[in-house]
Amino acid sequence: MLIYNQTQVISQRMAHKDQRKESSSSVFYQTNEGQDGLIRPKKLTNPVLESCSRRGLHRELIISHRCGLLPEEKPELKRVLEHRRLEQNRDQEQASQPPSDLEKELSKRRQILQAYEQEELRRREDLRNMPEFVRVRENLRHISITGY
Repeated sequence: MLIYNQTQVISQRMAHKDQRKESSSSVFYQTNEGQDGLIRPKKLTNPVLESCSRRGLHRELIISHRCGLLPEEKPELKRVLEHRRLEQNRDQEQASQPPSDLEKELSKRRQILQAYEQEELRRREDLRNMPEFVRVRENLRHISITGY
């Protein structure tokens, strides 16, 4: 019984393979017959266009083109020089315009902060240069005596 089932399965598989071969071969050997009954040859496929790597690269280029990720056409040096020129023009335009009220207030506050930082630095330097016994005496003056 077991042998009969195995041979049946094997014969079914072989029949299935034969059917696949016939169907694929019928597609492969299709001919284009013209009106005059002559068989016209098929156009050969280009192996370069059929290659997987070429198709993958082409697909990637199309996707990057759709997303706008393609590199610019200008060389890097031209882009950098153009960027610098635009920055210089922008700086010149800003320098030629009078400062606005907001810019004036911001510059005043910046100057006040810088003066405060310089004063703080001077005070720290003075504390470092001051002898230790003077610093201790200053600290003792600030301690309030309670308990009497």
